[in-house]
Amino acid sequence: MASTHIVKAYDEELQHLNNNIARMGGLAEEQLASAIQSMVKRDSELASKTIENDDKVDRLEHELNDFVMRLLALRQPMASDLRNIIAALKIASDLERIADCATNVAERAIALNEIPPVKPLYTIPRMSGLVQQMIKDVLDAYIERDVDKAMEVWHRDDEVDEMYTALLRELLTYMLENPRNITPCTHLLFIAKNIERIGDHATNIAEMVHFLVHGVPFREKRRKEHYPGVAAVAPAANEEGEASGK
Repeated sequence: MASTHIVKAYDEELQHLNNNIARMGGLAEEQLASAIQSMVKRDSELASKTIENDDKVDRLEHELNDFVMRLLALRQPMASDLRNIIAALKIASDLERIADCATNVAERAIALNEIPPVKPLYTIPRMSGLVQQMIKDVLDAYIERDVDKAMEVWHRDDEVDEMYTALLRELLTYMLENPRNITPCTHLLFIAKNIERIGDHATNIAEMVHFLVHGVPFREKRRKEHYPGVAAVAPAANEEGEASGK
């Protein structure tokens, strides 16, 4: 970051804020990757480790919140500096929710590992890979202040939604074919929902990049209403895919 303030320490503090966001994002991305691996490899030990590591992201968010409070009190930022700080605060919240969703995936993986597997499902790892790339790209957009890259991530969420809808129908078919599939398929539905929610949080971060650079909110409507009928058959999870029930 080029120095733009008379007080050099102020620039260093703002850079420290950006660095903490990047660190949180890296940890959240790792959490999702290990949670999915624990499901694919039926590795309950890895799932348990993933759950334990969620505390690292929580601690980073608390540290960032405290740092922001001190920064607001001591520097009284204005204009772009204030947007930078507000954006970091909101992005940190989304990253913490991403890590929570990954923890929920790991918890479901442990439950799945205790029962016979259903038919091989390739959509969930594919969804997860797409969402992981979205997280990486939107964090790059944040660091680079690249609105075009952020908006490309925002639009890419359509593909995640379509994959989720297709997987939902596939799992419902398995459940109708054989009642024994109901329990494992229910766990898989919740896993898929958490991954879909992670994609939503990535789009939230993309919107904050737009706000950070242009100083106005991103106005385009979200696209969830494009999938009529899904809500009627989707599992009864709360908005965070169980994240708030941890």
